[in-house]
Amino acid sequence: MDERVSLFPEGQFEHLLAPYNRVSGIAPAHLHRVLAELRSRDDIDLVHDHVEVTGLGTLAAARVPTLHTLHWDLAKHRRFYAAVDAGPRLFVNGVSANQLRDAPPSLLRHSLGHVHLATPLADDADTRPLPPKEEHVVVLGRVTRCKGQHVAVRVAREVGWPLVLAGPVGPFHRRDDLDRAVAADPGALANPDVRYWHEEIAPHVDGTRVRWVGTVRGGEREHLLATAAAALFPITWEEPGGTAVTEALALVCAVVGFRRGCLPELVDHGRTGLLAEPDDEADLARQLTGSKGIDPAECVREAVRRFRPAVMADAYLGLYRHVAGVA
Repeated sequence: MDERVSLFPEGQFEHLLAPYNRVSGIAPAHLHRVLAELRSRDDIDLVHDHVEVTGLGTLAAARVPTLHTLHWDLAKHRRFYAAVDAGPRLFVNGVSANQLRDAPPSLLRHSLGHVHLATPLADDADTRPLPPKEEHVVVLGRVTRCKGQHVAVRVAREVGWPLVLAGPVGPFHRRDDLDRAVAADPGALANPDVRYWHEEIAPHVDGTRVRWVGTVRGGEREHLLATAAAALFPITWEEPGGTAVTEALALVCAVVGFRRGCLPELVDHGRTGLLAEPDDEADLARQLTGSKGIDPAECVREAVRRFRPAVMADAYLGLYRHVAGVA
């Protein structure tokens, strides 16, 4: 039976970038509601939790078997993960093998392995017509240092291809809103993503060679990626998940990035994209130039085979059976 139980009338995720003292109660309030529901019912066999850190710490005490999916970089809260004592009813899974590679032993004892993230864009992706390619290269994702937009600016300039940056800067989804906020309150630059944009990206955004289109959704996002020569992922950290990678592949877009984090697991080098040695910008420029040799149809076929929601759901059903049988 489908049923929604919620403390909040609408989603709260976008608020989590606000100062800690304004938002510190959101996740605990949500989980308190979950625990209250578990106490009042006897028809819940398993909980699948995605609330990073707080969910794992709270649901370790629940009487119902729980699967907690790790979404973030485990180094971010290393002390917590190294000391976690989840008991026999709580299990975890990662979103990539690389994410779990250096996990503390205390966490690995509860691990059931990893399940790669999916994208609804992969459903029927092989039935959509292939659009004509243009020359621009896209970086899709939040504008922040770990995503490497500053690297993308240099590499795109080296190759001579127009660069399109798509994604929010802190809480801002459009250039006008961001500029007004900074002009009205220079304190907005205290946000590290806003400061990164202002100091390292904005000086290069000329509207022609480098454009920032803000947050794109739906058909606008699909057209931007489907017509791009490549999707660039010059990540500067061990990114665990890579949803934007699977979206690019589903939208007939070759992926070019550094060989780190989850990228080697998601990209078949030479077939669905090209991977450069980490932090080697000259190599990344070479790989980007070579991406015109990647067959877009191969990208789509791989997305349909590996990254449809049904594929992820089947993997999770297997984990659910394991949890229910062991707990």
